[in-house]
Amino acid sequence: MKRVILVRHAKSISYGYDQDYDRTLTDRGEDDAAKISEELKRLGVKANLIIASPAVRTTQTAKIYAQALGYDAMTIRFEKKLYSGKSAENFLAMLQELEDEKETIIIFGHNPTVYDYLHFLLGDFTADVPTCSTVGIDFKVDSWSQLAENEGTLAFRLIPDQFN
Repeated sequence: MKRVILVRHAKSISYGYDQDYDRTLTDRGEDDAAKISEELKRLGVKANLIIASPAVRTTQTAKIYAQALGYDAMTIRFEKKLYSGKSAENFLAMLQELEDEKETIIIFGHNPTVYDYLHFLLGDFTADVPTCSTVGIDFKVDSWSQLAENEGTLAFRLIPDQFN
């Protein structure tokens, strides 16, 4: 089995920055990321790979999760196309190229593309994706190359409102 966990970055500051790319997390965003990543730890999630958009807010969110899960933040893989909105087909192709020894990957991105990826992988996903949404998708395959559109099964959906 392979598991993809998609995370929309936590709540970020929406003003005061010349570039969208440089927006940082709010205190609430940091708190939400800490709570949800601790819940993942409680559920026994072990990340074999973390991939994140290099934008400041996604980098900060990914590092909070990495710390909670005991993952070396220095090995986070940054993918510029996650910031600019890689198509769902290109996203699937990226997943299909992953090393098969990796069972669980966590990917940090932005809306609307996180929602698009969820819908593409699950097919019937229609839930809201607020900031810091963390959605696990399981695939009954032995190799990442076998991943296909609409073949995932929802394992869990964690959102900040569940912890407030």
